[in-house]
Amino acid sequence: MRTTLGGGYWRLWTSAALSNLADGILKFALPLLAIGYTRSPALVAGLTLAFTLPWLVFALPAGAIADRRDRRSLMLLANTVRAALLAGLLAAVLLDAGSLWLLYVAALGAGIAETCYDTASQAIVPQLVGRDQLPRANGRLYAAETTALELAGPPAAGLLVTTAAALSLATPIALWAAAIAVLLLVRGSFKVAAPDRRPVLRAEIAEGLRFVWHTGLLRTFTVMTGVFNFASSATQAVLVLYAVGPASAMGLSESEYGWLLSLVAAGCLAGSFFAEPAERLLGTARTIGVTFFLGAASLGVPAVTTDPVIIGIAFFAGGVGLIVSNVTTVSLRQRITPDRLLGRINSSHRLVAYGTKPLGALAGGVLAQFFGLPAVFAVMSLLAMSAVFGVRKIKGKLLHDTQTPRDPNLVTET
Repeated sequence: MRTTLGGGYWRLWTSAALSNLADGILKFALPLLAIGYTRSPALVAGLTLAFTLPWLVFALPAGAIADRRDRRSLMLLANTVRAALLAGLLAAVLLDAGSLWLLYVAALGAGIAETCYDTASQAIVPQLVGRDQLPRANGRLYAAETTALELAGPPAAGLLVTTAAALSLATPIALWAAAIAVLLLVRGSFKVAAPDRRPVLRAEIAEGLRFVWHTGLLRTFTVMTGVFNFASSATQAVLVLYAVGPASAMGLSESEYGWLLSLVAAGCLAGSFFAEPAERLLGTARTIGVTFFLGAASLGVPAVTTDPVIIGIAFFAGGVGLIVSNVTTVSLRQRITPDRLLGRINSSHRLVAYGTKPLGALAGGVLAQFFGLPAVFAVMSLLAMSAVFGVRKIKGKLLHDTQTPRDPNLVTET
């Protein structure tokens, strides 16, 4: 049994931290740059759609590609493409030839590359560490991702854009270049064994979907996450209306609202270190149930109070619960999935997990329009809590799915 994560893992961790910091800066810098070209809320918000749309249309092919190719090589290619796209945009800005549509091209291209990078990076972890070390390894990766994307990325983007627009583009390029250099130091081959006759891509995608559907734990995790993300996206879509401005329920300023949101990220960062001891103390199923319920309950707190201190504490606790449940479920998913299917399983899960977010935002807006803002928080919190009933299925299937060899051609469980 391994007691340390190993040098290869820590080089991967360093590369991922650099890459996620570049992501965090870019995702917040591009909308700030877009304001220089348009004041249309729809066009500025469209950049977020351009970033996230690839998860709906490209996630499944990305998973199949991650299972066909060397996963480290795919991550290197994804970061190279992102750096090249941004270098082109930087050149256009320096030549005073930038435009809103070039920002869209960069956002869409970076989003497609991100689906490949994130899918491969999650699939490569079990190839670097022992499966008994997965909770710790995933927890440290989530800590780096949260710190880079949500804590360091936004303020860094604001500072860089204020200093110089070109600097906000040059910095992610440099970070991706550094991430590539560090990842090159991770030695070994990360291509899984393939059959003599490789099936067509569509058949491989179908195999991954079939494996998720017929494996009780994976199906339950995917449904629970999809329901939770639908609910949380609905509350996030209207929270700014509830919190910001003298006429709002909470009456916060823009900066105070930023601090309120940062408490979620701070909770996620703290929770990333609790996942392994929590699972050891409570067991896998109970850890998932308790922490998932904690995250779901935090969504409803604004429905019963407008006190920013109480809401902030709830958001911090919800962040802890969210990340502990994520680390636990991801680690378990990696343990019960054969290496050759990890890319497709990850992308199949994220297709549902990410695909429900825009639907939730739409539902939150409609619900608020007809029933008011507090109703959104109350209804969506109850909806997210209802998904906790999936833990009952987890308890019943945990022993079977973790001890039974998994072969999608032999699965009969429903």
